[in-house]
Amino acid sequence: MVSTISFPAIVGTADMMLKSATVRLVGYEKVGNGFCTAIVRGQITDVRMAVEAGAETAREFGQLVSTIVIPRPYPNLEAILPISNRLSQLTDGRYSRLSNQAIGLLETRGFPAMVGAADLMLKSADVHLAGYETIGAGLCTAIIRGNVADVAIAIEAGMYEAERIGEFHTLMIIPRPLDDLEETLPTSEYWIETPVPVNIPMIALQEQERELVQLPNLEIAEVETISIGDR
Repeated sequence: MVSTISFPAIVGTADMMLKSATVRLVGYEKVGNGFCTAIVRGQITDVRMAVEAGAETAREFGQLVSTIVIPRPYPNLEAILPISNRLSQLTDGRYSRLSNQAIGLLETRGFPAMVGAADLMLKSADVHLAGYETIGAGLCTAIIRGNVADVAIAIEAGMYEAERIGEFHTLMIIPRPLDDLEETLPTSEYWIETPVPVNIPMIALQEQERELVQLPNLEIAEVETISIGDR
């Protein structure tokens, strides 16, 4: 586990953890006052590598709080704490129309600043607002999706707008998110689609009544032969 005091920072940390070792992102635990923890599972060596990489990334952001690696968690610990199952809503066969696009996260202190920044981001580049996240202490994060260039333009514009309205806190751009990261990020129901099965009408084929015809018994049938000379 790696803990930070920023949602964009924990997402960037989780992205680095996933890309540095073969681990599975369980999700995030948000305990209020801005504290967020990314939780990964895997082999001990891989988890240690991932946590070290994540801690270094969080340290670069100036947001590192603490880390821990539990080599062999007891079943009781797994049953109570959110370390065995995903914390975020799984799609259950659903999919987002914004998948496989770059991610931009802009965090503000105060909801009006986030809304104003999100509005300007949408107006400044070809991006889509995927959702938002609140983690306490007044910290709100707008999450946008699009190609890398548009996301970068939108995030820069949103940062200045957030500073004008209230307080800008931090930002993060992830060009190529992995599937694990995609599944743990909040996405509005507006972008989620559920495949609808196509109902194909089954036309019952009615078997036509067939008239039974009795064939002659060729063994006893008399065969008349006509010679060429007979007229």
